[in-house]
Amino acid sequence: MSEATSRRGPRRRSFVIGLGAAAAMAGCTGPPTAPAVRAKLRVKVFPGAQNLALFAAFEQGFFARQGLDVDLQFTQNSGELRGGLAQGAFDIAHAAADNAVALRETGADVVIVSGCDNSMNELFVQPDVGSVAQLRGKTLIVDAPNTAYALQAKKILKNAGVQPGEYTVKQVGGTFQRIGAMLADAANTASTLNPPYSIQAAQKGLRSLGRVGDLLGPYQGSAVFVMRPWAQTHAQLLERYLAALIEATRWALAPANRESATAMLKQRLEIDAPLAASTYAVLIDPRHGLAPDCAFDRQGFAAVLTIRGELEGQWGGKPPPQERFVDLQWYQRALDMLRRA
Repeated sequence: MSEATSRRGPRRRSFVIGLGAAAAMAGCTGPPTAPAVRAKLRVKVFPGAQNLALFAAFEQGFFARQGLDVDLQFTQNSGELRGGLAQGAFDIAHAAADNAVALRETGADVVIVSGCDNSMNELFVQPDVGSVAQLRGKTLIVDAPNTAYALQAKKILKNAGVQPGEYTVKQVGGTFQRIGAMLADAANTASTLNPPYSIQAAQKGLRSLGRVGDLLGPYQGSAVFVMRPWAQTHAQLLERYLAALIEATRWALAPANRESATAMLKQRLEIDAPLAASTYAVLIDPRHGLAPDCAFDRQGFAAVLTIRGELEGQWGGKPPPQERFVDLQWYQRALDMLRRA
């Protein structure tokens, strides 16, 4: 990863964990055996444990073996990420799949090329809230009010009989910003959080009302997406990136690598060893953790589209075919590449 990025990138301090640390996680480099000249890629993500495979791809040399020089950048919010991708500020985004849907609906020719996880979110509330129904009249804090995990939370509230308009939606930013806001001000009543922030939230006395996977069922959370014209003109580069990401995910989920992967989380997220171990346990959970081989969950994505159609009124409530947003051809070729290796 480019040292220049780690020096000039955003270093906003987190309320809870050192996400000066998370924004400085760009301090990883490939092994010394890397090719003299590598293809450059710019990748932007949210800080957090969902990036374990990316950390492994650097430290275990998977990017280097694919001849890639990856500049990993961190975003403060989804608007910054969507706008930057559309404007060509970077090449590849990792974020909730619904961000790609929202961007596509603005006319941008963006395409999802693989999955990552189911969001690993839990719905957290202040300690005095005992049920979702008690969020009526309270404040839900979100990244963006009309995308991704905000819609996820709104759907959970609606299922509990709390309708839009019966609570306040407050835009705060990414997960690390939302946990800070909840701990700083009890008026910030509820938010979805994923690890390590979800674990920290429980340690700090906030209450979980359940995992989103249990509250809503299958859901395609984080995904990899790019601009389609870029993918078409950089097909082999994208396939090599996805192959490295798949290999790194396999490494991260392998039981033999638990100790090394936990140490990686501890270092990159600047958290203590017990929190790193608890975070890793979530990541390897077969139902709620990282998707093996970065597989894309079509059933979960159907839920993403259904929720957007229902809550945002798009498409007359009838979602279009998934192919409008998803093309797994580069992912399939990456898998084929690994099978032949």
